[in-house]
Amino acid sequence: MVVGAGLALAAVGALVAVWQVDEAGNRVPVIALAQDLKAGQTVKKSDLAVAQIAPDAALAPVPVSRSGDIVGKTAAADLPKGSLVTDASVHEGAPVAKGRDTVGILAKPGQLPAQRLRTGDAVALVHTPQDNAEAAKAGTQKAPDSISAVVVGLSSPDANGAVVVDVAVAGTDSPSLATWAARGAVTIVLKAAG
Repeated sequence: MVVGAGLALAAVGALVAVWQVDEAGNRVPVIALAQDLKAGQTVKKSDLAVAQIAPDAALAPVPVSRSGDIVGKTAAADLPKGSLVTDASVHEGAPVAKGRDTVGILAKPGQLPAQRLRTGDAVALVHTPQDNAEAAKAGTQKAPDSISAVVVGLSSPDANGAVVVDVAVAGTDSPSLATWAARGAVTIVLKAAG
């Protein structure tokens, strides 16, 4: 009886092994990236590659048959070479910086929200003068100057937690913002949704 149970168990194990090998061989072609894409870049056909993966419910890659749906869209975040393309990793429309000037702001902790900013976020850039003379010139009763902008790119934090935030602003606002940024006198405020 023990020998019979052992043989039955061995047969079940063999069937499971055959099933797993068969499943491992079932690969589907999906879209991956052939090179790095920065947030806001438009996806070109040459940016895409074919990857073969086993179907997995936890992943949501775009099948190769939908390549035409991806070309022309904009990267929603920085996408490294080799990553699988999902519907959430790209979005419709032209880059948010089109027709606007892009200004880089070196933001230290305390000058931006703890919540990580994302490409496409609407922000207010508030002028925060550092020295007393500049603050006195601005006046103590007046609300601080601010500029509306859209985040178009983010660097990784450096060793001190500082991040370079690229923002798109109207051409009339870019000289003032560049001056504030050069002085470290700008704070980034994430605007409420809606």
